[in-house]
Amino acid sequence: MPKYDYKVVPAPAQGVKAKGVKAPEDRFALALAQLMNALAEEGWEYQRAETLPCEESRGLLGTSTSTVFRSMLVFRRLRPEPETRAGEAHVSGSTPLAEAEPAAPAP
Repeated sequence: MPKYDYKVVPAPAQGVKAKGVKAPEDRFALALAQLMNALAEEGWEYQRAETLPCEESRGLLGTSTSTVFRSMLVFRRLRPEPETRAGEAHVSGSTPLAEAEPAAPAP
């Protein structure tokens, strides 16, 4: 079964200005596309967007809290397989015989 690494990043809060991009929703879409493409170049595959609650301190002394909702983007990529030598099968937790410590002589 494949194993994955996950990366969660905040969704852009604002759009970016670009030539020919005027509408706020188009600027936001551009910011989102740039973020997703940058992570895709690093091997991350977009999975989904999540909006999750987060408690934050408020006030000068931080004595009161309020719940704020944050939009997050979830990405994943395949975890690299451990390297094995040619002709060897990788078995987790085992040591190949050639690398095992020699047994102590019997008394």
